[in-house]
Amino acid sequence: MASVITVVGIGADGWTGLPARLREVVGAAEVVLGGARHLALLPEIVGQRRVPWPSPLRDGLADLLAPLDGVRVVALASGDPMVSGIGSVLVDVLGPDRVQVEPAISSVTLARARMGWPTERTTTVSLVGRGPSTLLRELAPGRRLLVLSADETTPGLVATLLVEEGYGASVLTVLGDLGTTTETRLAMSATDWLAAPPAQVPRLHVLAVALAGPRHFGWTTGLPDDAFEHDGQLTKRDLRSSALARLAPVPGEHLWDVGAGAGSIGIEWMRTHPTCSATAVEADPERAARVARNAHRLGVPGLVVVTGRAPAALAGLPAPDAIFVGGGAREDGLLDHCLASLAPAGRLVVHAVTLETEQLLFAAFRQHGGELTRLSVEVAAPIGSFTGWTPARAVTQWALTLPS
Repeated sequence: MASVITVVGIGADGWTGLPARLREVVGAAEVVLGGARHLALLPEIVGQRRVPWPSPLRDGLADLLAPLDGVRVVALASGDPMVSGIGSVLVDVLGPDRVQVEPAISSVTLARARMGWPTERTTTVSLVGRGPSTLLRELAPGRRLLVLSADETTPGLVATLLVEEGYGASVLTVLGDLGTTTETRLAMSATDWLAAPPAQVPRLHVLAVALAGPRHFGWTTGLPDDAFEHDGQLTKRDLRSSALARLAPVPGEHLWDVGAGAGSIGIEWMRTHPTCSATAVEADPERAARVARNAHRLGVPGLVVVTGRAPAALAGLPAPDAIFVGGGAREDGLLDHCLASLAPAGRLVVHAVTLETEQLLFAAFRQHGGELTRLSVEVAAPIGSFTGWTPARAVTQWALTLPS
């Protein structure tokens, strides 16, 4: 039976703050894994090996852990290892049966207590290994964010982003070295931060942000078309809402956005929940670069953009829970490849604007079933001194949900 790794959370007060029981667990380990800062907190223990984490972490874990099977191993972490920590990574890699977690009070818990912010009215966002544009999805007047910072530069990056988005009045509170006798607290607006940045910011801190600024976008699907940079190759607002209603994103699912154009479907899919992911496939390099810019601008920088022509470009991609085909449906073998790639209960939505593609979708509808819909949208526009209806190009939509 494979051995269990014990993950011990250490507070900012270090070794002396650990309960006696956990000091015994660490002392009895043959190998202790951890970051350089954590390992330096331990007293010398004869015969015990201290091994720092590999970089990059996930890529190097398998080689690090393989020779340790059957060895008593302890991994050190900050606070609660399951709050964006090494505990979460080890459970992902090894499974919950091989990881025993002994948490300390997390920095998030301490930060909420210091700010007096209730859990149910506070959102936690990690910027460790993520760009600050991740925050853009969260912007709304009056919201409270706890930001897990990468280092001492994070508050300045966040302040810059907030000022650019009209949120300069937001108050940033840097809570440094939480849980120690040398805790610090520094509060100032984003605008003031940029005008007169503090001389020193503690490397270990949680950033509390009280948002103050204009209302940007709603959280339901159907962002305004002008929210996206595009060259005309864009699934328009009403059609986008219809497609996403049938793609039906739920937390943790992955989407293929094939023939992504401006990337609007994949971006709005990811905006529905922080754990939703997507891969946008676009043959045109200029449009692919535009998709990436839109993803950053709209708060989902984790959108993966693949430049290439489907179906060949789909090889090796993470398995999808849903697929949207907004362009290129007539590419030889594409629809068959998409259908074969979906697991049970998977969803496929395909749009057609030409008669040739419409005929293809009708044949697919006859063969596989699903829902075939013709969508026509008209908007009011001036006609001389009067107002009339201007029709947009009609779109045929085929939507299919596989049996579960």
